[in-house]
Amino acid sequence: MLSTRQLVQLRPAVAPLAKRFFASTKVANADHTFKLDPFDMHKIEDEGPSTDCTISSEEAIELYTQMTKIRKMETAAGDLYKTKFVRGFCHLYTGQEAVATGMHSVLKKGDSWITSYRCHGITWLLGASMEAVLGELCGRSCGVSQGKGGSMHMYWDHFYGGNGIVGAQTSLGAGLGFYHQYKNTGGLSVAMYGDGAANQGQLFEAMNMAKLWDLPTLFICENNRYGMGTSQERSSASIDYYARGDYIPGIRVNGMDILHVREATKYAAEYARSGKGPLVLEMVTYRYGGHSMSDPGTSYRTRDEVKKMRQGSDPIMGLKNRIIEAGMITEEEIKAIDKQAKEQVDAAVAVAKESPEIDDSGMVDHTYALPIQKIRGMTMHETFTPPGYTAPMDVKY
Repeated sequence: MLSTRQLVQLRPAVAPLAKRFFASTKVANADHTFKLDPFDMHKIEDEGPSTDCTISSEEAIELYTQMTKIRKMETAAGDLYKTKFVRGFCHLYTGQEAVATGMHSVLKKGDSWITSYRCHGITWLLGASMEAVLGELCGRSCGVSQGKGGSMHMYWDHFYGGNGIVGAQTSLGAGLGFYHQYKNTGGLSVAMYGDGAANQGQLFEAMNMAKLWDLPTLFICENNRYGMGTSQERSSASIDYYARGDYIPGIRVNGMDILHVREATKYAAEYARSGKGPLVLEMVTYRYGGHSMSDPGTSYRTRDEVKKMRQGSDPIMGLKNRIIEAGMITEEEIKAIDKQAKEQVDAAVAVAKESPEIDDSGMVDHTYALPIQKIRGMTMHETFTPPGYTAPMDVKY
């Protein structure tokens, strides 16, 4: 046991460590309340979502970490596309990370999700590994769909895609809401679509049915302001997408502010679970890249516009500045998170590249409920040769 004199001698060395320990302990357990901008609302009969967001340091840091990992994963996906590891379509979520991340942080595990084709980050948030997401992009057997679906067709527990047909997923989203109501699960469905899909007829049909039966469905319009290369002003007679449900209440949300998203989703989820029916959330966000990897995204908007959004409204940078200013995290800890995220993504890229493609026999897996049967003595993998058939001689033209 140390003497009093020895303890006194150790004080100069121990004091800084103790200070750091207690400071970090305080940060880890501290709650902080952030003031939010008011929400635009349609047919909301009470005060709506809170404009005070109280969040713990642990929760805030987790939000920052998740958005950072999605951003770096999407950057890696873009690089894989450019080096031809990804074939076909590839739509990135860069700039829109706050929407899915903020919603996921307050929804329950059993809730059902469905979205369009910017689905990589959502698939990961709902439980798939980065290796499985990037492997699917590369068409490899380690992918969430064994490499058979690619960028637009990723699925996971309680996640129904990843859908390529613009707006069609909203009808399925209403159907998932009916499932939760019929089975009395206490859950809800999330039907996500973009401003480009907001004018599709099936969306209005789905909304009508959802309200008719008061289904627990959240219609989430991710308004990134451009449907492919067409601005919302040129494609929509009204850009108040949160009010498009008419008889369905709606809220416009700053989709570049993850805390704004979080509070709006809290309110909407409680509304839907209480039996009041569907609700529309318009998440006003922005995609930094083009519509897809084949679109440079500069023919219908200026580079200055993109630069202004990156510098002034970036969701990751915005949360970072807030939590540093609130004393919830330090610059050094932020750098450590960024480094760890890059290392995790780099490792996942390596696995995806080295994973084999699915073999031919696996191409029909999950197509038939029963094993493939023979028809007239043959399976679909065999080639029929008629009796007495002779292969023709090579003919040169």
